[in-house]
Amino acid sequence: MTIEEFVDSRGRALLRFATALTCDPHLAEDIVQEVLLRAQRRWSRIVSVGSPDGYLRKMVVNEYLSLRRRKSFGDLPAGPEVLAGLSPAVEDPDYGEREEMLSRIRALPPKQRAVLALRYYSGLTDAEIAEVLGSRPGTVRSHASRALAALRVDEFAGTPGGAR
Repeated sequence: MTIEEFVDSRGRALLRFATALTCDPHLAEDIVQEVLLRAQRRWSRIVSVGSPDGYLRKMVVNEYLSLRRRKSFGDLPAGPEVLAGLSPAVEDPDYGEREEMLSRIRALPPKQRAVLALRYYSGLTDAEIAEVLGSRPGTVRSHASRALAALRVDEFAGTPGGAR
């Protein structure tokens, strides 16, 4: 399989994964483009590993985590404020809830967000996620637990993570 064939058959899925990971379609496009450029240089080695899908998914996660570590990344605009000037709001009763949840997901630490994307979007097991992230399955479970706790809303207190 050539890289062109891979992009034709699996490129959209890789971009969807990157979008789920970053919560930002433009950043996802940048990450996937960078990953594919780097992958092209060593494509024969990637194919010889046997799972170009998994290898490139790991490259996407690593690129995302690397971006999050860079200081300049925090200066990039993200979220509803970027979209506010583009078009008038559409009446959608669930819009507020979705935006609130996306805001909470964006606020998660990078590894916690990566664990959730790999677990719930890509359907990987804890062991597979640990392999992608270079950590132990117990660490993956810990990241998932903390991320889910941060996303939970206590209906009575109305606060993220429940009343404390």
